[in-house]
Amino acid sequence: MATSFNSRGRSAVGVVVVIAACILYAGVAAAGRPVMNVSMDVLIARNQIRRKLLDNGLGLTPQMGWNSWNHFHRHINEILIKETADAMVSTGLAALGYEYVNLDDCWAELNRDSQGNLVAKASAFPSGIKALADYVHSKGLKLGIYSDAGSQTCSKTMPGSLGYEEQDAKTFASWGVDYLKYDNCNNPGTSPKERYPIMSKALLNSGRKIFFSLCEWGQEDPATWASAIGNSWRTTGDISDHWDSMTSRADQNDKWASYAGPGGWNDPDMLEVGNGGMTTEEYRSHFSIWALAKAPLLIGCDVRSMDKTTLKLLSNKEVIAVNQDSLGAQGKKVKSDGNLEVWAGPLSANKVALVLWNRGSSRATVTATWSDIGLNSTTLVDARDLWMHSTQSSVRGQISADIDSHACVMYVLTPQ
Repeated sequence: MATSFNSRGRSAVGVVVVIAACILYAGVAAAGRPVMNVSMDVLIARNQIRRKLLDNGLGLTPQMGWNSWNHFHRHINEILIKETADAMVSTGLAALGYEYVNLDDCWAELNRDSQGNLVAKASAFPSGIKALADYVHSKGLKLGIYSDAGSQTCSKTMPGSLGYEEQDAKTFASWGVDYLKYDNCNNPGTSPKERYPIMSKALLNSGRKIFFSLCEWGQEDPATWASAIGNSWRTTGDISDHWDSMTSRADQNDKWASYAGPGGWNDPDMLEVGNGGMTTEEYRSHFSIWALAKAPLLIGCDVRSMDKTTLKLLSNKEVIAVNQDSLGAQGKKVKSDGNLEVWAGPLSANKVALVLWNRGSSRATVTATWSDIGLNSTTLVDARDLWMHSTQSSVRGQISADIDSHACVMYVLTPQ
């Protein structure tokens, strides 16, 4: 998608999206069809954010791709990355929008060269990062890389970018890097609000558009300030491949829903789907909630050897469409009755995304009434089940489902 810029460098796409969102709200109101109670607050907050949006035109929808850390941790090399890029294409994931192939920690040598440049680890990336980026680009994909707003990265096996922001940003750009995940380890104790803008400016001056993913673990509530400097920001600590970790990240991220929107997204960390620590239904819930919450969809498993069930979960076009909806309104928890929860959010064209979630230990019925999600009680909707790929027509007043433990049902409701 081409992006035009006005005389001040501001992305015209961002302006168009703001206007479109306001028109959408006005049109819905004029039609007498109420939107969700949270939607106006969401729109107002996002419009305020967009007025100071990072001027790189990226991230108009949440980023999609793959990251090495959750499955491979420190054990990465260029063969793995090339094979992953190949698998992203051959499995059809790339065609579904998963475009970034992101290196995490441990790709560089411990020391910079004599000119102060970062150097790819010779034993793991003998061809260098430029050649790797060229290969990834040849597959129609984009390459992401990792650094840190401290003296060393979290592994302490490679340098951070603190004090080298301009130099490193230009290096990344010269290599053809498309994405930077920027961590917060081994920092001098100064606020991330002081250190992260330096890299943001350096990336803007690098001569290449590079998606900027802040990772300061939500320590200083980045949702409230990071939209001016980054395209996404971590709202939580690191996720692990367990039910309790996943659900707690969802809850921590939820409180910041009103701050997300095109150009800047809340990030409860990467997907664990397919890594083996949760059941299929738990992974289905994980993917559904991340999609509804407009979280980055960054695959964290080994896509070269994932099973058919994992691929089916990650390839659900209808769920992905909720995540990538052009309105960009983050869905949130709107009702909780013990472990029985209703999550919902507005979509474009006056639709509503809805997840009925049973977080309890036994099968139970979860119900969402139209008042829970801001619809008039007399409104008729077509309810599309995104996992069963079936539609209930002319549903009025409420919708219920009997749901297994730790499972969910996900709908898109289309008012008639």
